[in-house]
Amino acid sequence: MTSIPKPLHEPINTAFPANPCLVASVLPNGFAQVSPRGSVMVLDDAHLAIWERGKGSTNASLTDGTKITVFFRNPKLRETGVLPKGGIARFYGTAKVHKSGPVYDEVWQKLVQPEKDRDPDKKGYAVTISVDRAEDLDGLPLNL
Repeated sequence: MTSIPKPLHEPINTAFPANPCLVASVLPNGFAQVSPRGSVMVLDDAHLAIWERGKGSTNASLTDGTKITVFFRNPKLRETGVLPKGGIARFYGTAKVHKSGPVYDEVWQKLVQPEKDRDPDKKGYAVTISVDRAEDLDGLPLNL
């Protein structure tokens, strides 16, 4: 596991709506499924989380152990020198599904209000992503 650099916590947590993260997984047919997710958040130094409320192929393929890539881009972070090359960071990790319990509750509590408003009956679920690798656009480790 790797650490999510502290200078990226707040920009990731406030990425929506201007710079939503892209979340990618691999479908059973081998193709990548890439979807924007306004719910991406930093849960702690080693975990990202999302609130999964979709009904499509990403939702159907998400299980414990699913490999996930999160693509984050904020051009302002390039301008300020936080992230080189396009203000881009990529995070590679493994998913764990939480359909109830303390982690489920924590992710819901931290979820941005527009995403809560899109799931008023709380039918979605929390997915944590244990980050194995964090890198810039050149594939170099994020050492911020």
